[in-house]
Amino acid sequence: MSVRRFVRGRIEWDDLEHLVRSIADRYDRETVRAEFLDADNWLSTPVVIDDDLFVKIISQQNTLVHAFFTTGRNLGAFSSGTEGFFESFQSPAEMAHHELESTHAIRELGLNAPEPIEAFELGDYGVVVFEYLPDFTTLDAFDPAANSDIPRQLFASLATLHGAKMAHGDLRAENVLIFEGALYFIDATSVDASNSAIQSYDLACGLAALEPLIGPRATVDAAADAYSVQSLLRAVDFLDFVAIRPDHDFVAGALKSEIEKRATDSQRNA
Repeated sequence: MSVRRFVRGRIEWDDLEHLVRSIADRYDRETVRAEFLDADNWLSTPVVIDDDLFVKIISQQNTLVHAFFTTGRNLGAFSSGTEGFFESFQSPAEMAHHELESTHAIRELGLNAPEPIEAFELGDYGVVVFEYLPDFTTLDAFDPAANSDIPRQLFASLATLHGAKMAHGDLRAENVLIFEGALYFIDATSVDASNSAIQSYDLACGLAALEPLIGPRATVDAAADAYSVQSLLRAVDFLDFVAIRPDHDFVAGALKSEIEKRATDSQRNA
């Protein structure tokens, strides 16, 4: 077994067949069509069943990898001058239930997220089930000309989350879906924002996700519709931390410059 395969927590085919069959039985389906998505499965194995259920299967190895990532991210938070705010989980079932509860909490605010159906333990695995959104695109594939309101939707939704003292915790382009012109959050890892620094981190991640798509000025303009200059300046402290993550590719210096210009203009107009 390769190191990469071990780290990713790949589930053996026999186990996958058994898990899918057990899920089919749970939903009283004699036969099912299962599509295993070609996706980054560091933290789960994603499966679409009958084009209406999106299932994430979480292994023990996925839980260990999540704990490893969490330690690294908390060290990064320390380097940004705050205590760590990422939480780890003890079991696959705990991870599954946490994601289900996080998605419920997001939807209770009136924000868009796929409908959470249930989370349960199946042998050594955790399973979480959502509705499947067909024909979605991810944020990094959206067309700014056709969906010009998406950047403001992103920051308005994020501000609603933060206003309720909640946070996403893993905001990146792959975790923001666009379906029928509306923005949906997926894969929320934290809904408790008792440490306000996680909100600044969320905002920094939102800025980082949009900058490559619409440029730094338009990104900051969209964020400024929902956030104060002070909030944007607090997010600046996390841009370097976000920049070292492999799932973000943006120009941190350009964002910092635009935010600093806006802060200077705000002071002049005060």
